[in-house]
Amino acid sequence: MQKINKNETGLTFGFLISSIHVIWSVLVAFGVAQGFMDFILKLHMINLPLTIMPFNFGYALGLIVVTFVIGYIFGWLMAYFWNKCFK
Repeated sequence: MQKINKNETGLTFGFLISSIHVIWSVLVAFGVAQGFMDFILKLHMINLPLTIMPFNFGYALGLIVVTFVIGYIFGWLMAYFWNKCFK
């Protein structure tokens, strides 16, 4: 089997996961996140009194950075173990 590049895999996973949170931040910024969250919870037959807070650029940036780092670590580890298991 072909080896997977750990850095490229980490960057790919980090970009994927943080992209989802960029979309979430945009939904919050445009004021449509509450309706979206209510819809998703209703599909799961969940009734929680959640309120989406007003958009805050610092929190949004922090969310995106943290999820990128977590995604990178997950992707790097996945490639590491893949390469170890499939030599």
